[in-house]
Amino acid sequence: MTSKKVIVVGAGAAGLMAAGTAAQLGAGVTLIEKNSKVGRKIMITGKGRCNLTNNCDNQTFINNVPVNGRFLYSAINNFSTADVMGFFEGLGLELKTERGNRVFPVSDKAVDVVDTLYGFVKDSGVKKVHDTAKTLIIEDSYIAGVKCEENTFYADSVIVCCGGKSYPLTGSTGDGYLLAKQAGHTVTELKPSLVPLESPDGECKSMQGLALKNVGLKIVDNNSKKEVYSDFGEMLFTHFGISGPMILSASSHIRDIKKGEYTAVIDLKPALDFAQLDKRLQNEFRINANKDVSNSFSKLLPRKIIIPVLKRWGVPFDKKCNVITKEERHALCEILKGFTVEIGGFRPIEEAIVTSGGVKTSEINPKTMESKLVSGLYFAGEVIDCDAYTGGFNLQIAWSTGRLAGQNSAYL
Repeated sequence: MTSKKVIVVGAGAAGLMAAGTAAQLGAGVTLIEKNSKVGRKIMITGKGRCNLTNNCDNQTFINNVPVNGRFLYSAINNFSTADVMGFFEGLGLELKTERGNRVFPVSDKAVDVVDTLYGFVKDSGVKKVHDTAKTLIIEDSYIAGVKCEENTFYADSVIVCCGGKSYPLTGSTGDGYLLAKQAGHTVTELKPSLVPLESPDGECKSMQGLALKNVGLKIVDNNSKKEVYSDFGEMLFTHFGISGPMILSASSHIRDIKKGEYTAVIDLKPALDFAQLDKRLQNEFRINANKDVSNSFSKLLPRKIIIPVLKRWGVPFDKKCNVITKEERHALCEILKGFTVEIGGFRPIEEAIVTSGGVKTSEINPKTMESKLVSGLYFAGEVIDCDAYTGGFNLQIAWSTGRLAGQNSAYL
C-alpha cells in the first residue's frame, strides 16, 4: 500500500508539529521552509526562553483566546496543554511551570524546544526542503501540490502553516494569506496583537528606557469609562510610547484605537493604599523638611519619572517640603496612584508578536483543519484567524491545530 503524500508549508511551531505527526502516521511528508533554519519565531518567544504552553484546563485555554476561541474546541480536546507537556517531556525535554501557569523548558533556552521538535520531525522521516512556496496547485477543487521558486511538489494533502505578518525577519511575511486567497479563502483584516503601544505624550520620550517593575496597570476606554484590562507587573517607556510584558498583554484587549479613545493608568505605588501613601509622603517631607520638593523624591521614584510627576503636580519645584499642604499632598497621591498615558495607536504589525486576523474560521472544518473550499488543503497556526493573550496560549494554538491538521492530512 502506497503512503499518502503530504506537503507542509512552513517550519514554525504548527508546521513542525503537523509534519512530524503526519509522518508518524505513515505519510510521506515534505516540509517546505524558506529559511535556512527551522523554528525561527519559536527562538524569540518568551524573551528567548520559549513559553511553550500554559498549564491550564481546556476551558481556561479557550477563555484566553478572545478571537474565535470556540473554533478551537476540537483542536484543544484532541491535543490539550497537558498533552503538549507530555509530548515534549516524552521526547526528553524537562519542563517547569512558573507564575501565571506559564510553562518553560527547565534550561530556559528556546533552542532546546526547537531542537527537541526538529529531532521529532527528523526521526519521523520528514524530508525538509529549502524553498519558497509560491502557488498552490488546485485541480477540480482538490489540492494537487505546490509550486515553489525552484521546484514543484505534488501531493495528496497540503498543510499551510506560514505564520502571520509579525516579525518578518523570522520569515512571517504573510505568504500563507496569499496561498489561502489563491484557494478562494477569505482573509480577515490583519492587525497587530501583543504589540507595543504608541502615545502622543511627549513625556514618554523623556522617560525612554525607564523600566518599571511591580506597578499596576489599567487600560480605560474613555468613551464608556470602563476598564478593559488590568494587570500587575513590568512595563517600559520608549521613544514612541509604552512597551513591556503588561503592555503587550493589554494590546490584545484593545480591538481598535482612535486618538484619545484609550488611556493607560499606571499605579506607581500599588503596594500602598491612598492613606498609606499619604503617610509615606508625610514622612519623606518631614525628613527633607528644608529641601526643595524637587530634591525629595529620590527614594520615592526612579529618576526619569520625577520631572514628569512634578510637572503634573504643578507645585513649584523650589517649594520647601515643610510648607506642602495636605491638599497638595493628596493631589500628589492621586498622581502616583494614577499616572496616565494617552494611547495613540499600535506599533506596526511587523513589531507585533502575533497577527490578529487571517484565514476565516467559518471556511475551515474545526474538527480536521481542512479547507471547506478545497479538498486536501489544511491550515494550522497563526495563518488562521485565531489569536490569544500572552502566557503560552498562542503557541498552544499552533501545537493543537498543527497536530489536528497533521493527523487528518495523513489519513488515506
